[in-house]
Amino acid sequence: MLSPGDRVIAAVSGGPDSVCLLDVLKELAPRLNVTIAGVAHLNHKLRGEESDEDEEFVRALTQKFGVEFYREEANLAAGNLEQAARQARGAFFKRLIQAGVANRIATGHTRDDQAETVLFRLMRGSGPGGITGILPVTAESLIRPLLDVARADVREYLTSRGLTWREDSTNRDLRFSRNRIRHELLPQLAREWNPRITEALTRFADITQEEERWWAAEIERVAATGLAESYGGLEISVKQLAEMPKAVSRRLVRYAISKVRGDGLPVAYEHIEAVLDLGARREGEGTEKMPGMEAIRSFGRIRFQREGENAPVGVPIEVPGRYPWGETAVCFDNSGATCEPCICVTLKLRGLGELAPLELRSWRAGDHYRPAGKHRDYTIHELFQRARIPSWRRRAWPVLSLGSRIVWVRQFGPAHEFAAGDAAGPVLRIWEEKNPNV
Repeated sequence: MLSPGDRVIAAVSGGPDSVCLLDVLKELAPRLNVTIAGVAHLNHKLRGEESDEDEEFVRALTQKFGVEFYREEANLAAGNLEQAARQARGAFFKRLIQAGVANRIATGHTRDDQAETVLFRLMRGSGPGGITGILPVTAESLIRPLLDVARADVREYLTSRGLTWREDSTNRDLRFSRNRIRHELLPQLAREWNPRITEALTRFADITQEEERWWAAEIERVAATGLAESYGGLEISVKQLAEMPKAVSRRLVRYAISKVRGDGLPVAYEHIEAVLDLGARREGEGTEKMPGMEAIRSFGRIRFQREGENAPVGVPIEVPGRYPWGETAVCFDNSGATCEPCICVTLKLRGLGELAPLELRSWRAGDHYRPAGKHRDYTIHELFQRARIPSWRRRAWPVLSLGSRIVWVRQFGPAHEFAAGDAAGPVLRIWEEKNPNV
């Protein structure tokens, strides 16, 4: 949790657990060669004068302990107040770390908090990732030094040290699900089922945390070969997904959704199952929408991408010129210089007039032309189908047009009337390079 030289801030609400946390950290800091960088207190403003009294209590505590006091107020939106308060605290802690005040934030979660969290998530239907409960150390630099300590032991410690604390009246408000678990359900389970229910639940959390730690490394390994990055999204073969054990495929889909979404929030079970159902179809296409993103199946592949990705906007081109276009940049040159090692397409410059009307754009429904070497006209959609181009790759598929006429299309080549062939005369070369900005 802490290494020599670390700077840690204690999150202190004024309750017994956080007061104990501060006192313990203050005792241990010299032995561990770490610095108590201060105390963080978030005034939720939910209990009026009582909330302000909590803040003043914590302020006085910091003066007693000789540490800095960092405070903020929260304006919580209506709805799930517990979740809103948790998010507000997380944002506050993140700002303190980003400001360089500390590199660790310590919170006062205890073994009882762990048991309540595991039970709550079990009843809510969380999967293995959720029922790991509260982590001792997180990627956000949070640490929980009291996670193996019982709440009763915390109070006994404070009493023996002559330390006082504040009692939050909302902790007994049975309108909150967490309080009903704490004051009604867990005591009932202890009376009627298992007197050591708290230890059983925390042991379960320890086991699942180790399981998930192993799975996290394993899924990283599977993802390295199973998922392909593609212009801000991820792709996987439907066949490969179907051949995986269900335990692996579920975790890989959850991993892909989390990576693309990037918000750190849990992935709903129903979304994972919907993606697996999408891949289990014998054939065809389809889309599964979820908050902020979508999974699209096309030609035997599934792509995970952010919702509402738009096609690049068409631009008039100048020659020579280089135009970023999705994952690549489309390049034009009429100097006659070689473009090795790029794969160039060569067009008759004379047939293109003054070049000014040329436009680089995305393909449109109804676009059609006769590619060089073909005996008839094709719609670009038909060419996509024949070449098995997945639907999401078509979005940024570059097309060069001259007014209403198609001049060139990626992969399918120039129109027969513009192809240079072996004819002499000035030419326009077109090639694509990797876009370094993607």
